[in-house]
Amino acid sequence: MAYLVKQRHRAPAVTTPVPTDPSLPRACVIGAGSSGIAAAKALAEAGVPFDWFEQGSVVGGNWVLDNPNGQSACYETLEINTSCPRMAYSDFPMPADYPAYARHDQVAAYFDAYVDHFALRDRITFETTVVEVAREPDGSWTVRTDGPDGTRTRTYDAVLVANGHHWDPRWPDPAYPGTFDGEQIHAHDYRSADQLRGRDVVVVGSGNSALDISVEAGRVARSAVLSQRRGQWVLRKYLLGRPSDQAALPGWLPWWATALRLRIGALTSGNVARLGLPQPEHKPGQSHPVQSEGIREALRSGAVTPKPAIERLEGDRVVFVDGTSAPADLIVWATGYKVSFPFLDPSLLAAPDNELPLWKRTVHPDLPGLYFIGLLQPVGAVMPLAEAQGVWVAETLAGRYTPPPADEVRRQMAADHERNRRQFYASPRHTMEVDFDHYLWDLERERRRGASRATTSRMPVVPVPGSPDDISGSRP
Repeated sequence: MAYLVKQRHRAPAVTTPVPTDPSLPRACVIGAGSSGIAAAKALAEAGVPFDWFEQGSVVGGNWVLDNPNGQSACYETLEINTSCPRMAYSDFPMPADYPAYARHDQVAAYFDAYVDHFALRDRITFETTVVEVAREPDGSWTVRTDGPDGTRTRTYDAVLVANGHHWDPRWPDPAYPGTFDGEQIHAHDYRSADQLRGRDVVVVGSGNSALDISVEAGRVARSAVLSQRRGQWVLRKYLLGRPSDQAALPGWLPWWATALRLRIGALTSGNVARLGLPQPEHKPGQSHPVQSEGIREALRSGAVTPKPAIERLEGDRVVFVDGTSAPADLIVWATGYKVSFPFLDPSLLAAPDNELPLWKRTVHPDLPGLYFIGLLQPVGAVMPLAEAQGVWVAETLAGRYTPPPADEVRRQMAADHERNRRQFYASPRHTMEVDFDHYLWDLERERRRGASRATTSRMPVVPVPGSPDDISGSRP
């Protein structure tokens, strides 16, 4: 069955924390956003000892408007693009009175409730930045932090990286030629319509944030332009009055089935190229889905003017590749994010052009003990996938899961990476793409296999009579 969390799936509140088993490997969790809280819950339930560091003073990460950690890209009109039953953690449904697509403040409140429901808040060390994570010769990991108590260094057997991948803005590189007299911001720094009101705004980009900001600019700005280098298929959030993502398919089906569902959604939504945006060069399903309920009306009404890619900047104007230009005193670059880990030495690990192959988007085969939680871009929501990753890592550290041989891990990783490369057009935004339901199904299958391997490895060897291991006949 496709993933769909219902109210009856809610787990009982934790009133007595699970005892920690000091004999298990000790772990460190970095970040208390949506991925970090799921990973920490899994470790706590498995009895794995861990420390947990959050740079800010609240949980919720990217979904907290003006998060004190300074990393959130949340803005006032932000709402989820995945319906609540498909975004919720498996044992903690979103409140029944939430709309189909919750607002950012509702999502942030949900994460707060999750942390308290499972008695996790006291496990977090807030206002503490992880400055450095280094691998020691014996395979352990040294973590240096900076917080209210000063700089501290601790050693762990495992580190779970859950610092998110929507916080390090990617600007046009190389920059467009020419000079610009107005203001330039990245979508990461956009918060509300007040930044757009009464201005000549050019929004550059084709993702969800670009469309959201363009629609808002069309409402309050003096003029609003949406510039796109590459066209996208823009899906509607509702199909026949129901959230469109709830017409999901079983996870065991191959990718072509999901791609077909996305193509049907794109065709029924209508091609926005008819409203002046670039014609997509790829088929629906060959890029990360983009959704908007407002961009079509904004284009039809003339509130937002569509333009192709930028050619150059000219003082108080932006010139486009079709030879037209538009006045501008604000450019919003909705040009995506870089995957980066400021606490890891680039010589140890880096992600140039967001390229970082991982086994099941979690495990780096050359760096045992280093795990990545939520470092993926699903056709769906990250939260349930991060939860599944956290449970998998917790089972590994608790000794209830054993991985396959290293050569099999690398073979699977290479095959998954190649399949991903074929399914989506080449772009930094697609280096971490996964199919939501298939990923959950595949990881659950691997967890079952690993549990079987772990059980087999713990079983005592019973000698076959007469074999070299049978010493019964030698007893006096």
